Amino acid sequence: MIHLHHLLEATHGALSQAGQQTQFQAFSHDTRQIAPEELFVAIRGARGDGHDYLLDAVRLGATGLLVEARRYNALSEKTHTLLAESAVAIILVEDTRRALQQYARYILARWHPMVIAVTGSVGKTSTKEAIADVLAARFATFRSWQNYNDLLGIPLSLGRLEAQHEYAVMELGCDHPGEIADLCRIIQPQIGVLTSISPVRLQYFNSLERLATEMGTLLSSLPAGGRFFYNQDDAAIRELVSQYSQEPEPEATLHPFVAPFAQVAEIEMNETGLCGRLVAEEGNLQTEIELRSQLLGEHHLNTMLAAYQVARSQGMSEAEIRWALERTVPLPGRLNPLPGIRGSRLLDDTHNAAPASMSAGLRTLHALTPDSGRRIAVLGDMLNLGHYTEEAHRQLGEQAAGQVDYLVLRGEQASTVAEAARQAGLDQARIIITSTHEDAARIVRNILEEPVEEVEAAADVVLIKGSEETRMERVSEMLMAHPWQAPEKLVRQTPGWKKTIFRQADRPTWVEIDLNAIGNNVRHIKAMVGENVRVLVSLKADAYGHGALRVAHTALHNGASMLGVATVSEAIPLREAGISAPILVFGYVPRWQMREAVRLGVTVTLYASELAQELARAAQELGKAVKVHVKVDTGMARLGIRAEQVGDLIELIEEIKELSGLELEGLYTHFATADGGDQEYAHLQLTRFQEVLRELEEHQLRPPIVHAANSAATLSLPEAHFDMVRPGIAIYGLDPSPEVRLPEGFRSALSFKTQVSQVKLIPAGEGISYGKTYVTSEPTRVAVLPVGYADGFRRTPRNWGGVLIRGREAPILGRVCMDQCMVDVTGLPEVRIGDEVVLIGRQGEAALSAETVAERLGTINYEVVSEILARVPRVD
Repeated sequence: MIHLHHLLEATHGALSQAGQQTQFQAFSHDTRQIAPEELFVAIRGARGDGHDYLLDAVRLGATGLLVEARRYNALSEKTHTLLAESAVAIILVEDTRRALQQYARYILARWHPMVIAVTGSVGKTSTKEAIADVLAARFATFRSWQNYNDLLGIPLSLGRLEAQHEYAVMELGCDHPGEIADLCRIIQPQIGVLTSISPVRLQYFNSLERLATEMGTLLSSLPAGGRFFYNQDDAAIRELVSQYSQEPEPEATLHPFVAPFAQVAEIEMNETGLCGRLVAEEGNLQTEIELRSQLLGEHHLNTMLAAYQVARSQGMSEAEIRWALERTVPLPGRLNPLPGIRGSRLLDDTHNAAPASMSAGLRTLHALTPDSGRRIAVLGDMLNLGHYTEEAHRQLGEQAAGQVDYLVLRGEQASTVAEAARQAGLDQARIIITSTHEDAARIVRNILEEPVEEVEAAADVVLIKGSEETRMERVSEMLMAHPWQAPEKLVRQTPGWKKTIFRQADRPTWVEIDLNAIGNNVRHIKAMVGENVRVLVSLKADAYGHGALRVAHTALHNGASMLGVATVSEAIPLREAGISAPILVFGYVPRWQMREAVRLGVTVTLYASELAQELARAAQELGKAVKVHVKVDTGMARLGIRAEQVGDLIELIEEIKELSGLELEGLYTHFATADGGDQEYAHLQLTRFQEVLRELEEHQLRPPIVHAANSAATLSLPEAHFDMVRPGIAIYGLDPSPEVRLPEGFRSALSFKTQVSQVKLIPAGEGISYGKTYVTSEPTRVAVLPVGYADGFRRTPRNWGGVLIRGREAPILGRVCMDQCMVDVTGLPEVRIGDEVVLIGRQGEAALSAETVAERLGTINYEVVSEILARVPRVD
């Protein structure tokens, strides 16, 4: 409960508007999660500004607003009027983050609970909750909200602190040097607990030693007479404590009491929980104590020991502690057992991931799976490890190989984990890389549905884990036997979290790829052509700008059985990432690249005798056979033997069948006008191709895979489906042409976005951009955008025309520069630095499609998306 007069006294804020309420249930800084009668705090963050959502907060039930005076005074007259009519309390401060911290210090000093701080690389939240659970058996105990553990989260949590609370147990996190010290200055802990020191956030600390120094700040921040409990099984913590104990003591009373967690003599674990037997020293006496909880994983014994020792230090009896611990259950997302589909058991460990917790999860999976069951691990990336990233994922793969039966992977590091697991002995067929949550869940569902002898019902166990940003709880939800229980059983289930998508772009101009849309589109194509027709997905030009590797995984898991690329070089990263599916190279393979084509095991397009002979020679030299498809030119005038030269075609096919090292697999052609309104020429090409096939069949030379249909022909010429179709643009949710549009159900997969980097007022008569091709006729409010022609944002002869900002189109002014451009936002007074700008995609009710952009540029949508250059990061 927050009292208005306490907030004003703590922050020295000004009450701009008195509301009907003088008490608020809690702080909230996210309108997607706000509850009635809460105080909304407008926070300026890296990706948004809470001051833009004041009216939303009021509409959703906020009865008070804590805002920054400068931003409040800059609000539009209309917003001020609506806020005045709302009768909410409005408190003005200089800086809302600083105001929250001031309130946190104030309220702790006013209610003066015993403050217990818990920190560590992993295990902080579970330990905080266990300590609070045990203390709450006797005392009124406050605990910081969920994993709100930083300089913003801790003060927000303390909005729930009440006068009756005797203890306040808080979790301290850190993502930059000095944060633990700053937090300790705010909360003034009297008891500290350090759970572990292992690699996390190394992109900010660079080494484990610097991270240890940061976490050791908790110990040095404790007062004389304070208490510090630590995990003595952790070598880094032991070293830290040893260094601390060797520091000179001007006075014996300056150091707090330091004690390790008790030693455990025996550990037992089963599906119902954890039991540890320890020997505790009470004065000169030793007693054996048995502690039980419903937590899973041997590493959680330290969680129980921390709670035990903190509670004993506060006078609680062993009986009280045992009673409370026996009722301690796993938190959502922390090795929480859930009933899964097909009688399986899920170990939902999706809250977050670091090397130590990932290792603990795999050990628990191995220990809890009966010998008759299958151990299935579904793992996302471990993020924020800096230079240790690759090594950590390699070690993860090595460990997984010895502890799982199936390894399903998703993320940028999936290939590293997969290769390490393969080298460590896990069968390649049991390592599956996916690009979407849906595909990962589908793979597990398929595994669980496989009939396996001697597997008991309810014997299979599935571990799901990954860093917070990987959102692996979505996989858990799809595998739950009772998915309607997800809101109470899984992490990140509030409306705000449901709408939150982490983007890991490396710059403020990026492309978003909806891989679920691509999977959906592949399934639509497969349903359209039927079970007997294969689907080859074209990945030319980095999957038309969508990212070939991610698209490949997604397509193969959703109905595609073959991939297509333009060049051998486009196949290399696919093979290096472990993709073993057939890959057809559509284009010319020069003699000097044929050995590489054979080595990679790709399928080569042939149309000339000399190329066939050179390819056979390369295959013989490497001792490997290579599959080939022969190309027929039926009217495109590109690669291929002309259809009327059927005699030459027969000779080439007979030669290929005789050459050692070559395996004739396919024959194909390509349509020139299948995407046109007039299909006459396409039908002529089809007729020519059918005549060629009849000739080959008469000579018994028809290859097993005949194909002709690109996206347009797949949609408009069903008679051209043959044995396989080759969709490209349709897979990405884009129309093949204005005349051949996608049917209902297909979804566009690509959005192109940037941000406003500056807003300024340009006087009348001033030139904008190079060449002064645009001169302002009146004072013009201009937004600068960090995107230019070096990103594929066209400069000439015609440019994009406009972009979407705040749901409206803003015209481009002057020439597009290499890295930047300027747009007119005179009619959009709310636009500011950091606002999202849509170049392709939707924003609110407004849309700017690739087709619209193509029309403005005088080109086709293929070119628009394929020209977005590689320096623009792709995120999904």
